[in-house]
Amino acid sequence: MSTMTPREIVSELDKFIIGQKDAKRMVAVAMRNRWRRQQIDPALRDEIAPKNILMIGPTGVGKTEIARRLAKLSNSPFYKVEATKFTEVGYVGRDVESMVRDLMEIGINLVRQEEIDRVKVKAEKQAEERLLDLLLPGGIPSTPQRPQGSPLGTALVTPPPPSFEVEEANQTEASDDKLSTRDKLRKLWREGKLDDKQVDIEVAAPSPQVEIMAMPGMEDIGSQFKDMMGKMFPQKKKMRRMRVKDAYDVLLQEESERLVDMDKVTDLARERVEQTGMIFIDEIDKICGKNSGGSGVDVSREGVQRDLLPIVEGCVVNTKYGMIKTDHILFLAAGAFHLSKPSDLVPELQGRFPLRVELSPLTRDDFFRILTEPRNALSLQYPALLATEGVTLSFKEEALEEVAAFAQRINEETENIGARRLYTIMEKILIDLSFNAPDRSGETIVIDRDFVMQQLEDVSEDRDLSRYIL
Repeated sequence: MSTMTPREIVSELDKFIIGQKDAKRMVAVAMRNRWRRQQIDPALRDEIAPKNILMIGPTGVGKTEIARRLAKLSNSPFYKVEATKFTEVGYVGRDVESMVRDLMEIGINLVRQEEIDRVKVKAEKQAEERLLDLLLPGGIPSTPQRPQGSPLGTALVTPPPPSFEVEEANQTEASDDKLSTRDKLRKLWREGKLDDKQVDIEVAAPSPQVEIMAMPGMEDIGSQFKDMMGKMFPQKKKMRRMRVKDAYDVLLQEESERLVDMDKVTDLARERVEQTGMIFIDEIDKICGKNSGGSGVDVSREGVQRDLLPIVEGCVVNTKYGMIKTDHILFLAAGAFHLSKPSDLVPELQGRFPLRVELSPLTRDDFFRILTEPRNALSLQYPALLATEGVTLSFKEEALEEVAAFAQRINEETENIGARRLYTIMEKILIDLSFNAPDRSGETIVIDRDFVMQQLEDVSEDRDLSRYIL
């Protein structure tokens, strides 16, 4: 678990997300409280529930990015899902419990990769030995002698059976010769001189995929049945000829999986999911609709809210890895709430998201900072992409200021999609350059204000066109 202080967490978030100070501070405190909870007496620890957060703001202002970066900082299992994907249990569609099962799968993969990294050195050593066995098939022969002056790849010749003393000496000589050959091959392999050689290796044959049609709300049973079928019919093996380098990768994967204890992985993953897991529920405002005419229930709205309530407040979900408690999973919900408001959620669900923060719309200055400050800024991504074609691309500050101003103007005149507008505008500006980049290798191109205005001239003059293009 991350031991970063709230101030350090906000500082790390600032490297990728511009603005939204209040939201960053709130999630930083929520993350720090998880660490604090682990330090107190176990008797009180289980009584402290996470303070779930509801983020309110238009699209493209950083709600999802804040949650994703937060999970990455804490190395926590993280799953993002749209609330509109779910329907009430018993109807066609996904039930809300599937988000916990998916989070557990992510936790398993996360811990499994950590265990693979932990045994990497040992797995590499064993994979190398198996590779050398493939390059020297048959093991150490009992009596063969290599003809004098023959090259390494020449077939071994078996002489008539000698006496016991001579046979023992020959075995010792053959063993030394074999060991020497193995060391030579090891040296050649480590120098990369055998990478393109061909070798025969036994690999797992692809098994036919069988789809299990499970009843709505019973998808997990179908998954468990497929796993059971896989255990009843072991995977078949087949011989394949491939490059030595590719064969080493296959052997390394096999050795890594053999060294990893999956029972331990499951136990660690279950604990991490239950104690530090994070689920981000996007578009929660889309399930706030009211019943039409006061009759019946909308299974994709109020029905989902009722099913979501026990998951958020804490229950036990059955997965193929065992029972998962959701009591201490941190839930972050987000929505624009243009056509509804948080009070339209059922009161019980409102109470399960006690912390609320409103993210402010992005301004022209925010757009400029987004283009220049983050480590993954667009003004860094495009030069890196075109550098692969031999084109040196750079942006003048005045050009990025014009892009920021144009993005703000388009967001005001059309639908406000936040920072995502920058992607559209930058692609529009650089589309011709990106298309012709392979033919302009070696050139240095500087993007200035005039270049930006020239590329955006047609859409800036025609408001109707800008609604479709940008």
